[in-house]
Amino acid sequence: MLNEQYLKANQAAWNLRTPSHLTSDFYQLEEWKKPGGNSLTPIERSDLTLPQGANLLHLQCHFGQDTLSLARMGATVTGCDFSEVAIQHAQKLAEELQIDDAKFVCCNLYDLKQHLVDRFDVVFTSYGTIGWLPDLKPWAELIAHYLKPGGFLYMADFHPVLWMLNDEMSALKYSYFNLEVIETEQSGTYADRDAPIHYKEYGWNHPISDLLNSLLNTGLQLEFFKEYPYSPYNCFANTVQGEDGFFRIQSLENKLPMVYSLKMTKPA
Repeated sequence: MLNEQYLKANQAAWNLRTPSHLTSDFYQLEEWKKPGGNSLTPIERSDLTLPQGANLLHLQCHFGQDTLSLARMGATVTGCDFSEVAIQHAQKLAEELQIDDAKFVCCNLYDLKQHLVDRFDVVFTSYGTIGWLPDLKPWAELIAHYLKPGGFLYMADFHPVLWMLNDEMSALKYSYFNLEVIETEQSGTYADRDAPIHYKEYGWNHPISDLLNSLLNTGLQLEFFKEYPYSPYNCFANTVQGEDGFFRIQSLENKLPMVYSLKMTKPA
């Protein structure tokens, strides 16, 4: 029951965040709307080759910017998120841009089977996703369930080492391991620190071993796992931008992982 309360609080927080994100410089939505706009980072663009005509499921898709970028890359896409506000705007964006190969489902991720019966060539998820989930086992089972034989999961996300640090990114505060729910009071949002919103949020840190084992235990096979000492996004405090355009924590440049990516395949 407590986890359900935490998830509902997080849902309310994302409903509050979304309007600020739509108008933020962080997402640059108006620029992205132009023909050819693609919000995927260089990490995903380098890693990800979509099969021709791929049917793709995007988990925790927010307001659909990456989902619709994947549609622009040739996929037929389905996005899922628990924020009603985000999904409403995702649907509006798809209509505005006349992207017909896109649909969106609003539900708690753990309840997805009650709302979606399709199977997919690709499951995609990226950046700031599993930290909102208390338990990775049902998440991994959903991914294996929705993948067609021969299909694959692609994931890029912030490294759990980052979530050990305080909000100022200046000292260790939380465990690397999933020992407890992490409760924080927030003002503003990573995309607009001055946004006039205030809320509580609840997160969980999942070590890499839990991530990989939850997926491997479903029968998925690991193709690659990569770690990066930088973030493609300027969404953390106390960072500096390198000549390569990526962001690193000041005084800890190239000393700790900030992002990982992986690909796992369901046997044919």
